[in-house]
Amino acid sequence: MDKQQAEKRAAELREQINYHNNRYYVLDHPVISDAEYDRLLAELQEIESAYPELLTRDSPTQRIGAPPKDELGTVTHRLPMMSLQSAFDEQAVRNFVENCTEGAGEEIEFVAEPKFDGLAVELIYENGVLTIASTRGDGIAGEDVTENVRTISSVPLRMLDNEVDIPPLVEVRGEVYMRLSEFDKLNQRRQAEDEPPFANPRNAAAGSLRQLDSTITAQRPLAFFAYDTGIVAGREFVTHWELLQTLPKWGFVVNDNIRLCEDVEDLLQYHAEMEEKREDLDYEIDGIVLKVNQRSAHGRLGARSRNPRWALAYKFPPRQETTRVVDIEASVGRLGAVTPIAIVEPTQIGGVTVRNVSLHNQDEVDRHDVRIGDTVIIERAGDVIPHLVKVIKEKRAPGSRAYKLPKNCPVCGSESVRPEGDVVVRCPNFNCPAQIEGRLAHFAARGAMDIEGMGEKLARQFVREGLVKRLPELYQLSKEQLLQLEGFADISADNLLAAIEGSKHTTLARFLYGLSIPHVGEHVADVIASAFGIIGAVRGASAEELEVLREIGPEIAQSVVGFFANEENARSVDELLAAGVTIAVADKTDDSLIGLTFVFTGTLENYTREGAHRAVEELGARAASSVSKHTDYVVAGETAGLKYRKAQALGITILTEEQFIDLLKRSKEE
Repeated sequence: MDKQQAEKRAAELREQINYHNNRYYVLDHPVISDAEYDRLLAELQEIESAYPELLTRDSPTQRIGAPPKDELGTVTHRLPMMSLQSAFDEQAVRNFVENCTEGAGEEIEFVAEPKFDGLAVELIYENGVLTIASTRGDGIAGEDVTENVRTISSVPLRMLDNEVDIPPLVEVRGEVYMRLSEFDKLNQRRQAEDEPPFANPRNAAAGSLRQLDSTITAQRPLAFFAYDTGIVAGREFVTHWELLQTLPKWGFVVNDNIRLCEDVEDLLQYHAEMEEKREDLDYEIDGIVLKVNQRSAHGRLGARSRNPRWALAYKFPPRQETTRVVDIEASVGRLGAVTPIAIVEPTQIGGVTVRNVSLHNQDEVDRHDVRIGDTVIIERAGDVIPHLVKVIKEKRAPGSRAYKLPKNCPVCGSESVRPEGDVVVRCPNFNCPAQIEGRLAHFAARGAMDIEGMGEKLARQFVREGLVKRLPELYQLSKEQLLQLEGFADISADNLLAAIEGSKHTTLARFLYGLSIPHVGEHVADVIASAFGIIGAVRGASAEELEVLREIGPEIAQSVVGFFANEENARSVDELLAAGVTIAVADKTDDSLIGLTFVFTGTLENYTREGAHRAVEELGARAASSVSKHTDYVVAGETAGLKYRKAQALGITILTEEQFIDLLKRSKEE
């Protein structure tokens, strides 16, 4: 097609894709298949590639991030983004309702909404196109996060004209947040790559949104709920409820749990229901927000210096508590990271007794200046590991001393090291018992050698009883040794030994991942295994040979070379192979699937999940457990769920089981 035809078709495609994004994200009711959606997006990408001058800032293909900035700019809000007054008991809510009723001068009702624990933002749309996004900041001005917000799939780049005309200027306010399920996966990936986990979803969302490099933000699973507006030129809303019903028609996601309430009893009932429902939600809330529904009453009720009188945040019982640091101990992980752990007086938070709080590294200890004996505020959000929020220095006892990690490993006594540019202090002794415990549990994990019944508790028991001092000794365990341990009988001992024996037949990717090579997670192990094929080739590879591979940078390459250059590591690999570990070499005649990543979701008729994983691994591909921008194919069976939806959002090719089988056949025949 010529340029004029291409321009017309691109406009049509953008309109169609925006419509279908709204059906998916806002209405949760798609009306086309994933394959058809993929074809529309691919066609638009093809046109924009052929005619770069036709690429627009609001194109649905443009959610990949922009080049890094030197710093975030500042945006002044046309209308202040005020904070809300908080209430913590029923009487405060009754007082609020009574004051609103008296001050409104008319019969009023209320809208109740969840109070999201994320980051408040304002999105400015001019003639329906997103032009500026900013954080709340101090309420008067916030940070310019436009490029970062543009990467969030649930934020429309262009508003929809769906039953309601689009005003020339619309300021939409809402919350950027991270789903708990996605937060957990993100932390698992960070820990697998030996990076410190995020403390909670709010910190993860805030940190992701404030990145100077928006390509990093694009890799983070952020989402957005709309709940209010600033200026809307040429459009008046009679009620707040009307506003909330209009926002989805413009393409914005409004939370399903909003409710229209007639009186204070309705509001209190809503609070009780949401507090009970809180643990089942896939996002964090810390209370509810109550708003007078009639917008005409807002002006009469007015505002205090910092918050409006027509709205109130009714908070849930806190998940933060105050406690005292009894001691600070150094813990050693499987890769030698020496982590300071605060031992605190037992404290109940959210129904869980907290005794230990990770301080992450010496830099974090110094930043908080936390000391033994300090009174501290700690927080636990959902199932996240508790973390330190603040040290109350006003309560510090005189004579306390700053804490410093020991110069020697607290477990084996080796002199600790801190590599240049690294925030983590490490024990360099590969045979440190603490490292052996961690590496042994990791070696046996499902993504590695997959030894059923072998977990952290058993690994700790083997090491502390002196049965396993080095990884190869796992394959020398006898039934007699197991029977001497607490918790073992004939059947359990036989089952574990059978699982250990069965693990000897593995793939190169699993073996590499199981070795605990720094920076080598499951995906990187797959990439390396697919490229080199056999363990000998990996051991002999140079950093330059590794760096030419997709997704392998200098840091990973040096880590792999350094690992196998270490005499103890090399000896352990030799002994594992001598103990009978055999690494399958894929029998393939072409490399069409080598290095590709597959994710499986739903129920397949012809494969078990493990069988499907083996099928792609035998052809040099990788089977991953979660969908990311690095995923090449998602195979969807019956009852496909969240992975299917995420693949749609990321524009990843989705295959039916029949298409997957055809792809495997073609790969074997070529």
